[in-house]
Amino acid sequence: MDDVVVKRGHGPNAIAAEVAGLRWLAEPGVVRIPTVRRYDEDSMVIDRVGTGQPSAGVAEQLGRGLAALHAAGAPAFGSPPPDGPAEAWIGRAPMTNATGDDWPSWYAEHRVLPYVRQAVDNGALDAGEAVIFERACTRIPDVTEPPARLHGDLWNGNVLWDPRDAWLIDPAAHGGHRETDLAMLRLFGLPHLDRLLGAYQEVSPLADGWTERIGLHQLFPLLVHTVLFGRGYAAQAIAAARTTGRS
Repeated sequence: MDDVVVKRGHGPNAIAAEVAGLRWLAEPGVVRIPTVRRYDEDSMVIDRVGTGQPSAGVAEQLGRGLAALHAAGAPAFGSPPPDGPAEAWIGRAPMTNATGDDWPSWYAEHRVLPYVRQAVDNGALDAGEAVIFERACTRIPDVTEPPARLHGDLWNGNVLWDPRDAWLIDPAAHGGHRETDLAMLRLFGLPHLDRLLGAYQEVSPLADGWTERIGLHQLFPLLVHTVLFGRGYAAQAIAAARTTGRS
């Protein structure tokens, strides 16, 4: 019998969103994604990934693969994967995949401000702190790029290593700005990240000044963590907001 993992959903559409995301990310054939064997509304069965130690060579391979994955594109900013629900999840936080043509306004409206409001409602941010994020949303630089095919929750824990490959699991897949995936990798750390980024840049160079926009792109995961885990992430999110749009 094949070695598999059974994963159960944690809310409405959670399994449908993850299955659609895994299949969308696997479709270009440029990064390793576990195969979905079967699923229903409550659970799914996927291939188990072998274990291994991270290596510089595999990190470079993943960097090239991510560049190609992002280049595979999406219909619009915020578009869900084909057959994926608009009301999806990032971890255990709700995430709405509403589309937009203009990245700065879409990012503010659908990836920053909803989580600011939730954090205020649950007491993780106060009203004065919310204003810092609202001001940051007026300073988002317009770095024009076509919508990329994002993993959407690309932190260290969602990258698994076997002796030959790196595998991506647990996506919150949607159309977005490719710098967001890379900023999330930097936020939570990844072995051999500099080698990964170097290989990425060889395939698909990033726009000038991208390192100055890392905090901007980290607003999304930092606010999600503030909503889910409370004040422990609030200071880091506020610091990122204060640097947004400033050189």
